[in-house]
Amino acid sequence: MSTTLKLFTTDTPTLSQDVDVAGDAWQTTCDKPQTFRLFEVPAPGVEAGTVSYRAKLKSEGLTGRAYLEMWCRFPGRGEFFSKGLANVVTGTNDWVSCEIPFLLKQGEQPDLIRLNLSVAAAGLIFKKAVAGKLWIKDIALAFQPGP
Repeated sequence: MSTTLKLFTTDTPTLSQDVDVAGDAWQTTCDKPQTFRLFEVPAPGVEAGTVSYRAKLKSEGLTGRAYLEMWCRFPGRGEFFSKGLANVVTGTNDWVSCEIPFLLKQGEQPDLIRLNLSVAAAGLIFKKAVAGKLWIKDIALAFQPGP
């Protein structure tokens, strides 16, 4: 059974200054490929299971691809990531539920988890311009112990 480690509401300021509160969500306008640093969760106290970053995304006229990105930092080992490239938002979409996992083995205890929203250029032309609006809401970090 999954346990919610942390829920984020619009009362919680994001790390990125490029993200604004819009009703019950955060909103940003994209004009280039970039990563929006949203939140950090220090010392989450998890090991041997799956950490999940969940959120809902909405887009308007987005010419790039938006997806969730989670980084886990391990003492003495560095940072490792999980990217939601299999679940991207592009064009104009109503709210879409997205989730990305990060598998933790026995003995792996991150001391920091970073939650981001990334926007990449569409297709194989990575320097292509990106434009459009994005919204994100219902951000949660959950954990399910492994077997």
